[in-house]
Amino acid sequence: MSKHRRAGSGSGPASSPRARTSERGRRRRGASAGRPSRALVLVATAGLLAFGAGWVHALHERPGAPVPPAGTDARPKAHAAGPEHAARGGRRPDALQGLPAAALSESTRARIPAEARQLVLVTGKAKDSSESTAALYTRPDPGADWVRAAQWPARNGAKGWSTGREYGDLTSPQGVFSLSDAGGLLPAPPGTKLPYDRDSGFVASGRGVNGESLEGSFDYVVAIDYNRRQGVSPLDPVMPDGEGRGGNIWLHVDHDGPSQGCVGLPKAAMEQLLRTLDPAAHPVIAMGPAGF
Repeated sequence: MSKHRRAGSGSGPASSPRARTSERGRRRRGASAGRPSRALVLVATAGLLAFGAGWVHALHERPGAPVPPAGTDARPKAHAAGPEHAARGGRRPDALQGLPAAALSESTRARIPAEARQLVLVTGKAKDSSESTAALYTRPDPGADWVRAAQWPARNGAKGWSTGREYGDLTSPQGVFSLSDAGGLLPAPPGTKLPYDRDSGFVASGRGVNGESLEGSFDYVVAIDYNRRQGVSPLDPVMPDGEGRGGNIWLHVDHDGPSQGCVGLPKAAMEQLLRTLDPAAHPVIAMGPAGF
């Protein structure tokens, strides 16, 4: 009795298991023959990339060709030293601990005593000019930045400034000096802390350099400690460095003209200084032409 085949089954040799396996092998070999091998694909891709790189390189070597962008770098960049980073410690190049760089040099600022907390800065218009500006600076602690508290027009020696002053040369001494004693023809303004000598001897005689009246010039004075002894009246005649260098250099009331070597300020400015200057704050004056 014959056995019937199931519906859908193949007939003849091709339907046997061995025949089916051979058929799949032929199909795989046919497919492989129809596409490139993986190794061939990799070689071809590398070749295309090399060709493309060479073409781009050749393109950018031509004159006028665009320059390829530089590669990026994710590392933090060092900042160029701009004005705000020019000096460590936060000090700006346009100011010397709060003082204007155009008014005085770093070397002059360095001569201001560290303990000083009050400063009168007198800036001359020029080396040979008698016109100047005076400003009062204060700071809360030694080493802190200076803060300007007031400013006034001023006058100095008729022939400007000198570092080697001689008696009668009509120049004001350039430098940094302490302020330790005061006095005047009038009573001390309320609140004056500097030692104050009220004396009838504070009367100017003669006329100013330009023939102007000197009346009232010595109503208030603050002695500048140039060639003088500290702790005595501004009228003290002793000149420790010799009379050849001159002396009696004061801050006093302006008489509308250049001086023989003193610094003249408006009367109201002198009153303000006398109410403000305090020996405990070690007041000093820095005076000279702009940039000294």
